[in-house]
Amino acid sequence: GGFENEIGEGPGEGFNINIPLPAETYDEAFLRAYRAIIPPLLKAYDPDVIVVELGMDILAGDPLTHLMMTNNVVAELAQQLLSLGKPLLIAGGGGYHIEHTVRGWALAWRTFAGEGDTDLYSLGLGGVMLGSTEWAGGLQDHQLPVTAEQRQRVDAELDATLRAVRQNTFKYHGLETQPAALPPSAGCGPHLLDTQTPQTTKPEVANALL
Repeated sequence: GGFENEIGEGPGEGFNINIPLPAETYDEAFLRAYRAIIPPLLKAYDPDVIVVELGMDILAGDPLTHLMMTNNVVAELAQQLLSLGKPLLIAGGGGYHIEHTVRGWALAWRTFAGEGDTDLYSLGLGGVMLGSTEWAGGLQDHQLPVTAEQRQRVDAELDATLRAVRQNTFKYHGLETQPAALPPSAGCGPHLLDTQTPQTTKPEVANALL
């Protein structure tokens, strides 16, 4: 973690990418940020292996953070990473609401294994088996409502962060700092047009922290 202006030093300058998230960031906002920054950088960087620290302190209700995401983001992120066709090393990370963390990691494991949330044995895991009355609908969370005020505030802060990240780092990878937006798909933020991949020397492993 860190701020958007902390981009690395020396040979690693431009290779440290931070996307600080506003308080109460919701699912759609997180996925919009991911799609705006990560796919073009991964395409340019072209790592041989991707290492992910999959923390669950992003989930709503975590006592350490002030985010408002569900584990549906985790499942979507897993699908996005699988679609890259690269070897993946997935490690656990933070997560301080025990029930949410257990369910999130179980869902992540099943998704990476190609199973998703389809096992009948998972029904009721969030409620009866974990002794919780919050959610008894299986591994995946229900969608959380997003207020107009929350959406406006989060989107404004996040847009400023994404502009700063592009300005600070994309030039090191031969990418345009001002993206050309494509029409957004349902439930997803703007996508970026592919840009030319530079011919550079790079380390072999990309490391992501969630």
